[in-house]
Amino acid sequence: MTLLLASASPARRRLLEQAAIPHRVQVSGVDESLIDDPDPLELVQQLARAKAAAVGQQLDPSQWPSSGVLGCDSVLVFEGEIFGKPADADEAIARWLRMAGHWGELHTGHALLRHPRDREDDCSCAVTTRVAFADVSEAAIRAYVASGEPLQCAGGFALEGRGGLLIERLDGCYSNVIGLSLPLLRRWLAGQDS
Repeated sequence: MTLLLASASPARRRLLEQAAIPHRVQVSGVDESLIDDPDPLELVQQLARAKAAAVGQQLDPSQWPSSGVLGCDSVLVFEGEIFGKPADADEAIARWLRMAGHWGELHTGHALLRHPRDREDDCSCAVTTRVAFADVSEAAIRAYVASGEPLQCAGGFALEGRGGLLIERLDGCYSNVIGLSLPLLRRWLAGQDS
């Protein structure tokens, strides 16, 4: 059983490694800026499907991974606004100053293409986890942003890294906030649709 992860995310790779899920990685090269939808749940699913499809199209059917091709993408929604990766440190600081002491929702789209030609058994869905951001000082926010970590992550934080210190509580799937819902993937790999 091998899964092909259509993602450049080291955090997603680490999740699969820690869960002992055999996998390979092939970056999709999808230009995310070309996909837009005002509904964050639909947006992350479209992005996940596009990434999986882009990688799937590059494969010879005889090379198709036994567990399929998995695409994922995440965004944070805060006060109705969709946050992807911050463009720069100033944007990350401004976001954190708004988010500190409040709740946001982290949505991750997942798409699993099971077969090279037959799309009937494909799976796609979004998983949502509510995130409570700690009420931290501006100095703590600036120090975190200066580390560079939040510039690489949807919503501007990495739960599994230094950003974990700035998260007060989660309501929902922990691994989803890192970029991949392991409970959902377990069900899909076991042949369950959701």
